[in-house]
Amino acid sequence: MSPAPGYRTVEEQVARVLAAVRPRDPETVPLADAAGRVLAADARARNAVPVFDNSAMDGFAVRYADVATATPGAPVTLRVAGDLPAGSPADPPLDPGTAIRIMTGAAIPTQADAVVPFEDTAGGLADSMRTAVVLRAPASPGTNVRRAGADAAVGAVVQEAGTLLGARQLSALASVGIAEVVVARRPRVVVAATGSELVPPGTPLERGQIPESNSILLAALATEAGAEVVLRTVVGDEGDGPAEVVALAAARGADVVIFSGGVSAGAYEPVRQSLAGAMEFGPVAMQPGKPQGFGATAEGMLLFGLPGNPVSSAVSFEVFVRPALLRLLGRPEQRILRRLPAGAAWRTPPGRRQYLPAVVDADGRVVPAARGGSGSHLSVGLGGATAYAIVPADVDEVREGDVLDVLELG
Repeated sequence: MSPAPGYRTVEEQVARVLAAVRPRDPETVPLADAAGRVLAADARARNAVPVFDNSAMDGFAVRYADVATATPGAPVTLRVAGDLPAGSPADPPLDPGTAIRIMTGAAIPTQADAVVPFEDTAGGLADSMRTAVVLRAPASPGTNVRRAGADAAVGAVVQEAGTLLGARQLSALASVGIAEVVVARRPRVVVAATGSELVPPGTPLERGQIPESNSILLAALATEAGAEVVLRTVVGDEGDGPAEVVALAAARGADVVIFSGGVSAGAYEPVRQSLAGAMEFGPVAMQPGKPQGFGATAEGMLLFGLPGNPVSSAVSFEVFVRPALLRLLGRPEQRILRRLPAGAAWRTPPGRRQYLPAVVDADGRVVPAARGGSGSHLSVGLGGATAYAIVPADVDEVREGDVLDVLELG
């Protein structure tokens, strides 16, 4: 089904947003400070992993030929000619008929080609300084030897550009000798909720007032996406507050400004009224989130105007803002999209793609998260959502058992 005249499709709005994203220069940070950052360039190994041939076991470094025939009934006795703890720089000679006691991680002597673990000798660790009585031969040369470069060679790409750096990735980079990494600069974000009815959470409410939650919602979503929130504020419906926020954002070097509310066609729409020349406003064929505003300054700062109902703001962020932040970060990661059956029936708006806050039940079915259905004001139901059920624009009713695209939230 084509959208109604004057409506943009979701894809058209996304394309318009992404076309306005300008790349930012990356920065170099110490590896220890890089958790949660995104690589802006491939990271290559400075040293091999393992760095050198080393022992995989506590035991004896041997010549395989000396012990190839060892059995419990016909053990082979070797003279212990040295001792190698992990970290030792020594490379003791290994004459035929001798062994070197060796600990896990220690460098293999040049003349050794296998390691016999203590468990395969008669005396084990307790009797390991004079002789090694080998009861079981290694399977082959190279047994219990970790070869240099088996995991990564010098110069190998160990993490690609666009990788989000978590604990495991940082450990891998440290193991190949990397002390600093080139990462994408975190997008600097300003979040502004609009509405004279908004008061801080916990404030005693007078008639017509509601707790302000959208700036908290959007700031947290931006942070989760990898951005740095440099300002979170609230502006009223009177005056030129949104334009003042944009000026303040520019002074703080912001890359993105996100407004919630004030973008529709009512009498008190401060974002639309204050920023009509800098942003374009219009409907998108989706529910919730129909009214959208977007623009970019001459310097490339992105301006998002999202509808003010909490579910509308959350969905609009997911569909439009998050992809822009990921593009700024050079991150290809996308949400997981699954195909799941509906566990309930519900109505959908004609001609608009629906993004319904949902949960996946124990039977793998998707059901609405809010008892009230799909209302864009249902903030408590939004808090329980783990996914969005995506219903095509040409569907006006979801029936139990219908298979839907389901976007899982992190």
